[in-house]
Amino acid sequence: MANKLSIDIVDSKKKNVGTADLPEAFGLPVKKQLLWEVVRQQNANDRAGTASTKKRTDVSGGGKKPWKQKGTGRARQGSIRASHWVGGGKAMGPKQRDYAYRPPLKVRKGALRSAISLRAKEGQLWILEGFELAEFKTKRAAGVFVKLGLADALIVEVKENLKLHRSVRNLAAFDAIAPEGLNVEDLLRHPALVLTTTAAKAIDTRLA
Repeated sequence: MANKLSIDIVDSKKKNVGTADLPEAFGLPVKKQLLWEVVRQQNANDRAGTASTKKRTDVSGGGKKPWKQKGTGRARQGSIRASHWVGGGKAMGPKQRDYAYRPPLKVRKGALRSAISLRAKEGQLWILEGFELAEFKTKRAAGVFVKLGLADALIVEVKENLKLHRSVRNLAAFDAIAPEGLNVEDLLRHPALVLTTTAAKAIDTRLA
């Protein structure tokens, strides 16, 4: 059963502007097996799978038997493109393949709930009333993080807030992502999670 958690809502100057109960999806028990399964899936999906070697049938030439079967005193050979010949095809070498797979939706949602719940229980979940910047300026975004006391975090905000997304992308220790793109690997890569109130509602709806 989920534990009801309350959290302070702050503005960009770290001033408390209210308190809210976290959505049920943000206060669930952390299931490490789900986290492992989904991170494994994301890593597998990122694999290019382009490693490839030419087999004997892929190498040109070698259609004629190099010498007759008997009477030469040499070992019998069928083709100069066999794997033990220089320039021959490789035996049992890697071929292009797709490593991607997709766990059930229930597993993917459960892992995302667990990752958010983990940050909430660690006290590393921040809810901002809003994250509006006056201009496209990395320095402005960095200033907000300094006031919040954050050195490394994942920021989740609606994609329409272009000033925030473009200002954050030049900060090595921070990433900004839209609610629909939130994923377990990005969540676990950063020690803190920052959500705007709008993003928090969108994530709760997504995980319902």
